[in-house]
Amino acid sequence: MFFLPIALVTAGAAALLNFWLGLRVSRLRISEKILVGDGGNPRMIARMRAHLNFAEYAPLVLILIALIELARGTQAWLWGVAALFIISRILHAFGMDGWRLGRMIGIAITMLTMLGLAGYAVYLGYTGLNPMR
Repeated sequence: MFFLPIALVTAGAAALLNFWLGLRVSRLRISEKILVGDGGNPRMIARMRAHLNFAEYAPLVLILIALIELARGTQAWLWGVAALFIISRILHAFGMDGWRLGRMIGIAITMLTMLGLAGYAVYLGYTGLNPMR
C-alpha cells in the first residue's frame, strides 16, 4: 500500500481552500441577492473567477505532486512546493478582490510551481524509462 503524505495533506488543504473560495462566492450571492450567474456584479465576477481559476490549476498540480512523490518518495523540497502552491492560491484569491500585488504574486508562483513540477515530472519519466541514462 502506498502512502503519499505530501499529496494527501496538499489535497486536504486544497479541498479546504476550495470550500473557502466557494463560501466567499455564496456569501456575496446572499448579500447582493444574486441567485444565478454573476448578476453583472464585478465583485461576483471576480470571486467566481478566483474560484474557477483554482479549480483549473489545482487538479493538475495535485496530480504532479502525487506522481512525483510516488516516483521519488517524500522529500522536504516537495513539502515546500506544495505549501507554496496553497499560499499562492490564497494570495490570488485576495488579489481578485482588489489586492493587485497578491494576484500577481499568486499567479506567478502558481505558474512557476506548475512549470517546475511539470519539468521535473518529464525529467523523472524520461530518465526512469531510458535504460541508457
